Amino acid sequence: MPTPNSRVLQIVPHLPGTLDGVGDSALNLAKTLLTEHNITTRFAVAQETSVAAKDGFEVIAGLDEAAVDSLARESDHVILHYVNYGYQARGVPFHLRRFARQLRGKLRGRWLTAFHELYAFGPPWGSAFWLRPLQVKIARDLIDISDACFVSNRTIENEIHAYDPAKKICLAPVSSNFGEPELTDFSAASPKSWAICGGTALVARSLISFRRMREAIPAAFAPAQLHVIGGRDEAATRRLIADIAQSNPGLSCNYHPEVSAERASELLRQCSFAWLDYFGKGRMWPGMILKSSAFAASCAHGLVPVLSHREDAFSLEGDPFPGLFFMTPGLVHFPPPDDLRAMREKIYAWYHTHAASRLLAQIYSEALA
Repeated sequence: MPTPNSRVLQIVPHLPGTLDGVGDSALNLAKTLLTEHNITTRFAVAQETSVAAKDGFEVIAGLDEAAVDSLARESDHVILHYVNYGYQARGVPFHLRRFARQLRGKLRGRWLTAFHELYAFGPPWGSAFWLRPLQVKIARDLIDISDACFVSNRTIENEIHAYDPAKKICLAPVSSNFGEPELTDFSAASPKSWAICGGTALVARSLISFRRMREAIPAAFAPAQLHVIGGRDEAATRRLIADIAQSNPGLSCNYHPEVSAERASELLRQCSFAWLDYFGKGRMWPGMILKSSAFAASCAHGLVPVLSHREDAFSLEGDPFPGLFFMTPGLVHFPPPDDLRAMREKIYAWYHTHAASRLLAQIYSEALA
């Protein structure tokens, strides 16, 4: 295990705790590593910021190559959170690669990389298609410098092993950024109470498809209340919600942007279902839903996630996820009304067995040993 008081430098694209899924996940990891394993964290944030600390954790702005010597001297280990478009608008973060190589050359401890993304796929008329070779090269260079890679799903695991079959990979789903309450009563929330949660773009995308698909919801679960939770306060989102409320007089819509994790958790506990349009028009990869913190938050509260795509069955450690439900233009799949409570209990138990933040911190702690 890491020695007590180990110092970890977590590299992130944006300031943690600012409604950014990757940064918020890194902040939650830092908190759990500290409380459970006495491992302290400093954040190196690629984006310029005047904030010097977040929730008691030191923040260093910018990836300054001149600071590599001091960062290596003052850090025992590094955890890099890699999402290529987070570090560079076209998904080719050359500066990050150069900074990482220099820091890795001087670091005495271990280097872990959490690959939230590897590289993009796209049609020939998009930049992702033409830049993909560069994106692949940068990702592989970061794989090379890593002692171990963290991934949330088999798709990314398979991509890494196709490049380096011997690379150590730790598979761990993304944890909830909206809390992990201890729950025992799954019958208090109305089966007609729904949530849409996540970041700004995900919330907007989910609202658009929810408006389109709402009438396909079985009558036993037809929404009477909708909580829209998270993301930035956007006028366009407010207009979407107002349109949904006006078109559905029996539906109460409540908007909770820029909400604290504690308040978000309170709201989610009032719901039974969550609608999630994760991929939009993008390519759907089996099991990639496990990198969604909105999916994780739903499961952590025992909500039934209803997806806008048909998800292939997946499992962890031989334990299949119990509730893959969806609404698509051609097919609607929900649990039987009498099974709702049992299904919520199973989803909650699966999350806390495989994806809880304490489990993620334990895996990181072991990988730093």
